[in-house]
Order: sequence, then C-alpha cells, then structure tokens
Amino acid sequence: PEVIEKPGDNSLTKLKSLYIQAKELSENEVHVSNLLVGQLDALLPSGAMGQQRRRIGGDQKRKRMKNDSDISRLSPSMRNQLDTCASLKGEQVAARVTAENADKDEWFVVKVMHFDRETKEFEVLDEEPGDDEEGGVQRKYKLHMSFIIPFPKRNDSSIPEFPPGRHVLAVYPGTTALYKATVVSTPRKRKTDDYLLEFDDDEEDGALPQRTVPFHNVVPLPEGHRQ
Repeated sequence: PEVIEKPGDNSLTKLKSLYIQAKELSENEVHVSNLLVGQLDALLPSGAMGQQRRRIGGDQKRKRMKNDSDISRLSPSMRNQLDTCASLKGEQVAARVTAENADKDEWFVVKVMHFDRETKEFEVLDEEPGDDEEGGVQRKYKLHMSFIIPFPKRNDSSIPEFPPGRHVLAVYPGTTALYKATVVSTPRKRKTDDYLLEFDDDEEDGALPQRTVPFHNVVPLPEGHRQ
C-alpha cells in the first residue's frame, strides 16, 4: 500500500469493496443454485433408483464401481451442494419428516448427525420430540437431502430477504415446528432483526395475529408444500 497508494488515492479501498461485492454475489448464486438443485432432486422419480440399488446390492464390487463412477460424473454444482450438506454436521436445520404420500408435510427443527455423500441422505436427531413420544425419547430420521433446508446464518449477508407478501416456511414461536406463513414486513436492520409474519391457520378472534420470528428461523417455502 505504501508503494502504490499515494495520499488521496483510494484505489485499494475501491478494489477491496469490489472484491467484497463479488464475494457476496458469488455466495448468493451458490445459495440459489443449491436450492434449485435440491428442488430438481425432489422431482426425480425415486422408485426406479431404489429398485436398481436392490438389484445390484449383492455385488459389492460392482456397487463400489458404480458409486465411484457416479461421484466422478457429478457436476460442479452438485459437488458443491454435497460439500455444503457435509458442512452442516452438528447444526440445526429444517427437515421434512413425513413421507412423499403423506396427507400433509410436517417440518421440524432437527440436528444434523451425519451426511452420506453416496446415498445423499442425512441422519438427523429430533432433540425435542412431541408429547406423543413415549418417555420423551429423542427420535432419529434418515432423510434425503431434498428434505432438508439449512437455516440462514446470522453473519451471512448473501442470504436474500423475503419481501412483504411472500410465502415462507418459519418456526412458530415457542415451538420447534415450521409452518407456512406470509411475510408482513422484513427486518428493519438487515440480518439482525425479526420478520413480522402471519401464519396460516393461526386465526384468533376471526383474524390472523402478526408474530415476530427471527430472520434465521425463516426459509423459502418448498415447491408443492402441503399443509
């Protein structure tokens, strides 16, 4: 700096600002791409893939060869998504714990225990099971990566804000369950304040109360969400 930046020359400051902006744009592109890839995975038929795995299950050598070949053919975006999934170990995420043929989707806050790159499955733990769980036993699930949505991180400035009127999935205050809601207003200070939301089916005295939810407990509403 003492060589190339002279008094009154703010070239380095401008360059730093441009690098920061480029980094934020790149991180935002990665986040959006990961969401799209997850939605595409959810649309792929699972029955045929499951049958194929069962047919070759007895031949471990062929299975290993197939897995190695699949990994090498992964697109950069998919490899990046797998890296992102693997980095979620120990963190809380939003998880759909109901099957494809369920009448409605149930989403809970769970803790990631493990991620298998080959099967693209998470092993997660419901740390606060409902009252119907016998003896209050914590329940574990194995879920495909398309059933998982990471929560925004408090220090991540690349996460897009949801504008008023947008439908989202959010943690209902005082619970570990997520429900569909509509954004009433966005945080006044980016990534530090709360959203003001109206939850579906949350009617009180003939009206929907407006509830505050921290920005890091609000995620995009999944395509085809059933409630």
